[in-house]
Amino acid sequence: MHYLYLDESGDLGDYVDSPGASRYFVITVLEVTSDKDRNAIAKAVERTIKNKLHIKHSRRTERIKELKGTNTEFAVKKYFYRHVADIPFHLYTVILDKTRFGDHLQLSPHRLYRFITNLVLKELMLESVSTNVSLILDRRTGGASVQEFNKSLRLQLEERVPPRVPIYIDHKDSSSTWPLQAVDLFAWGIFRKYELGDCEWYDVFKEKIKLESVYPQK
Repeated sequence: MHYLYLDESGDLGDYVDSPGASRYFVITVLEVTSDKDRNAIAKAVERTIKNKLHIKHSRRTERIKELKGTNTEFAVKKYFYRHVADIPFHLYTVILDKTRFGDHLQLSPHRLYRFITNLVLKELMLESVSTNVSLILDRRTGGASVQEFNKSLRLQLEERVPPRVPIYIDHKDSSSTWPLQAVDLFAWGIFRKYELGDCEWYDVFKEKIKLESVYPQK
């Protein structure tokens, strides 16, 4: 199985000068090309939560069940990365600079999200894939918007993936899908680099980034 895990960081629909709005919006895909490597990443997330978060918060009634870029300490992130550094995976990321996008921010957030997602997916080298392709996204919304989004994603992937290769698209809860938690950590690190100039976490994993592109380009 060829796995693509997708997550984002930052806000999409607000102007930069809106209260609390970010300048950048980041979409990142984690690509892993075997069940063995996918399971190894999942195990690293599970181990990190068990060894670093459950112990620290053992007095809480409800234990922490999820790694999140926003509230996971740097030392815990480094612990996680030590367990995945030797696993073959790649990161692809597109960073939307909202100050260069101007009035286009008035577009439907769903349409804009699809557009940025397509910018990422078209950079993946999928023409020679011979195993099933599975695209997994963090569950966001339901109903017609998801169906429309999935249709757009499928059309995009079908242009790149050989016709004989099945394509699966699924939306899952990150709390129960370990690799989605991993890509959340990476997307947050890339966002921090651009939004705040904070490269502390980014510098730890940057060797895994195969594509890093700002849109629109200057």
